[in-house]
Amino acid sequence: MEVPVVLSSRLCRGVTAASLIAFGAVVGSLPTASADDLVPEPAPAVPVVQVAVAPEADGADPAAVAACAQFAQVLDGSATYYGDFADSYEGSTYSDPAVATSNVTGRTALREAAGLSMSAANTAGLNPAIATPMRTWSLGATKLLVKMGLRIGGESLNSTATEMNNQAARVQEACAAAGTHA
Repeated sequence: MEVPVVLSSRLCRGVTAASLIAFGAVVGSLPTASADDLVPEPAPAVPVVQVAVAPEADGADPAAVAACAQFAQVLDGSATYYGDFADSYEGSTYSDPAVATSNVTGRTALREAAGLSMSAANTAGLNPAIATPMRTWSLGATKLLVKMGLRIGGESLNSTATEMNNQAARVQEACAAAGTHA
């Protein structure tokens, strides 16, 4: 059983932000590798649901506005970095240096996204219809980053990403019902 490590959230955010910037710079500068003799695995799905952003309704629940706005940022960030991993992984393997680098970056982003999603779900006074799928999405992000860390590929990544998309859709629908958006 793993024992959680408690660190200052300010320290964690600072370290994570610096890591994401550094990894992003490295990923952007790496050439794409080619491995013609390898049989590619199917590309993992990107865990994000894109919807049109609507203005907030008058009298929208303030807890929902805050939590849904934070979750929207979580979706954008995780989709970007996981999407980079999925793109580099398509037609390649974990042994490709570009995939290895984007794997680390994607896992780091998912780790941060899982924490921020859980934080949003714990917003005081947040309706459980919004909080529950946020928590489930956070668990999915954690599951996905573990699979990436263990170098599990193909359909296993896709099924986790699909479930995350389903939970994101539930959050977005509940946020819309509360007069805001995610």
